[in-house]
Amino acid sequence: MERILKEINAAYAYERGITGRGVGVAILDTGIALHPDLKDRVSYFRDYVNERSEPYDDNGHGTHIGGIIGAKNGTALHGVAPDCNILGCKILDRNGNGKIEHACLAVEKLMEQNRYHSGLVRVINISVGMTDDVRPRMQERLLESVEQAWDSGIVVVAAAGNNGPEENTITSPGVSRRIITVGCIDDQRNSPGGKGYSGRGPTADCVVKPEILMPGTNILSCSNRKGGYTRKSGTSMAAPVLSGLIALLLSAYPSLTPNEVKMRLFYAAKPVGEDKGKSWGMVRADALL
Repeated sequence: MERILKEINAAYAYERGITGRGVGVAILDTGIALHPDLKDRVSYFRDYVNERSEPYDDNGHGTHIGGIIGAKNGTALHGVAPDCNILGCKILDRNGNGKIEHACLAVEKLMEQNRYHSGLVRVINISVGMTDDVRPRMQERLLESVEQAWDSGIVVVAAAGNNGPEENTITSPGVSRRIITVGCIDDQRNSPGGKGYSGRGPTADCVVKPEILMPGTNILSCSNRKGGYTRKSGTSMAAPVLSGLIALLLSAYPSLTPNEVKMRLFYAAKPVGEDKGKSWGMVRADALL
């Protein structure tokens, strides 16, 4: 994480006392383990797979994402927004598989929680996706759910998927024209032949996707095993880097709407490499704030 924080110039925010305090970030994934760096950040947990009440993660993917967003232990291994609140929604099983219904239910429940506790959830991070072979109606339902969340005031961030580098390889719900989709800027470092793996657009509706590219390769973050750490790569890791940055932004400017957040990302993004024109580019904390 030290490398990632340097690449996005997170120090610009921390020097100004901006750490994500008061911002809730929901993670729809394999769960969230009560890692020592995360246990004080987890304010909500819902298990749609096994219906357990206590936070846990029998895969590790969700915990790694949680660490990227909001880990805090006083060292360089902290997350992008170390004072944010984390809401864990377990929609995937120990093998990383899940049902679209559970994803939709999780999003709908988070919206309901916001109605009872205004502003409880400001960001939803979805580092999972489905391909075109999933039934169209199920894809439509998921897109409807995330777009309703967006319209209700929640910023939704989705990974672009790892089916690239060819065009038209964005997974759902990242194909939604409304939400923010994140690809990996350094995917060529960890792929066969150096071709990259990050999903690329445009979508079937000719929408530029992913809008934002963030680092996501070989990131050291929290493990679900006895408070340890592990390295993972993918757009799944790039998305929470941006979710953490958005948490910093909303901590500094809590009145921003999802559309206003997206416009700030557009103006802050710097075009990069051969993806110029195919995405908005990469975002750093100084430009965003």
